[in-house]
Amino acid sequence: MMKTLFLNPPSFDGFDGGAGSRYQARREIRSFWYPTWLAQPAALVERSRLIDAPARGLGVDDVTTAGRDFELAVLHTSTPSFSNDVKIAEAMKTANPRLMIGMVGAHVAIDPERSVLASSALDFVAGSEFDYTVKEIAAGKPLADVRGITYQKNGAAVRNGERPLIMNMDDLPSVIDVYKRDLVIEDYFIGYLEHPYVSFYTGRGCKSRCTFCLWPQTIGGHKYRTRSPEVVAKEVAKVKDYFPQVKEIFFDDDTFTDDLPRAEATAKLLGKLGVTWSCNAKANVPYETLKVLKDNGLRLLLVGYETGNQQILFNIKKGMRVDFARRFTADCHKLGIKIHGTFIVGLPGETRDTIEETIRFAQDINPHTIQVSLAAAYPGTALYSQALENGWLKRDSSQIVANNGLQISSLEYPHLSHEEIFGALATFYKRFYFRPRKIGEITWEMLQSWELSLLDFSEYGKQKV
Repeated sequence: MMKTLFLNPPSFDGFDGGAGSRYQARREIRSFWYPTWLAQPAALVERSRLIDAPARGLGVDDVTTAGRDFELAVLHTSTPSFSNDVKIAEAMKTANPRLMIGMVGAHVAIDPERSVLASSALDFVAGSEFDYTVKEIAAGKPLADVRGITYQKNGAAVRNGERPLIMNMDDLPSVIDVYKRDLVIEDYFIGYLEHPYVSFYTGRGCKSRCTFCLWPQTIGGHKYRTRSPEVVAKEVAKVKDYFPQVKEIFFDDDTFTDDLPRAEATAKLLGKLGVTWSCNAKANVPYETLKVLKDNGLRLLLVGYETGNQQILFNIKKGMRVDFARRFTADCHKLGIKIHGTFIVGLPGETRDTIEETIRFAQDINPHTIQVSLAAAYPGTALYSQALENGWLKRDSSQIVANNGLQISSLEYPHLSHEEIFGALATFYKRFYFRPRKIGEITWEMLQSWELSLLDFSEYGKQKV
């Protein structure tokens, strides 16, 4: 095996939108998700090392120096960070000319030819699921024989055949060993999760067809492929053994509740381990399943409501009904399951009236905490194609974030300007949090747990793009 470095490159201060984060922008408060997409191939490649530069506060000089000791470097990139990540690759190649450099992530997966030709420092880019792709390259297989990549040859881009998705997820080794070897778990922080936490994927892919959602349309696909409940329980047991200080485990699958029987079976095994856990869910889980999950350690669900307007839900192909979402949320409240609800302003069909409707919907259903994000048309998504066709793009795809890495509005409509969409963000937060009912809840919670409540209240952030 080549000595391999897996790198989440330094970027905007506080930015982790390359490796592991669905929200490719800097959050308004410091937040970091685990670089699981890099940790997985790192678990397959012997003698590898994973460096998460943003989480560690490392700069260009730090990673350039580290890259001198390796033969292969794999960098996770994203649309807003791509140009910066290319500069990192060039600095690493200058410092170590023998270093082979590849990039992975949704951005290079949907535009491989132009990506690989962005710089002579890039030897290849890998699309789709790149775990075994990288392992083959690290093992010395010629680039011409590796499926799933586009590589440079004599100044031209050569695209090989596609690599099929991984169907047996149990074949992949656990990322927890890589976390223990290379990461400092206290670096990873999300306001609505208890700290310290550990997150990882128990499956890939999502059955939903949301037009804005990046990962299923570019990397994971729409078939939910999962690890068995027994394997998941073994990984959680390993977390307990390695990191006794961990207070919560988060399953970062796009929609953990896509497979209800498996979710229940997994929960029952977790209940025997006595752990607290949370996951992503769609607002359609029946009461009976919610009760099984709650009875076996579930604390919180991260739920993408997106909007309170039914027509917009149809427009984005969410596959969800507002009345179902109301009933689901009421069930969670009854069972004592907390919800971090995510909403998006500026989706197709948005008007001043629908923004008002969604704000009132959020106030009415009253999730424990919320995050409100701007609709982002990422290349590779149906929303991006729709925006191009209809002339909705205010900015090109490289201008989804500002110079400081924070989200900006990239869409506008004839009846709704991007300034109005951006302004709705602050209005939404203020009207949700600064009302007597929510202030009372937060005050009471602060009396019970000052630290956690402050973190919950200040969380402004993670859009499930």
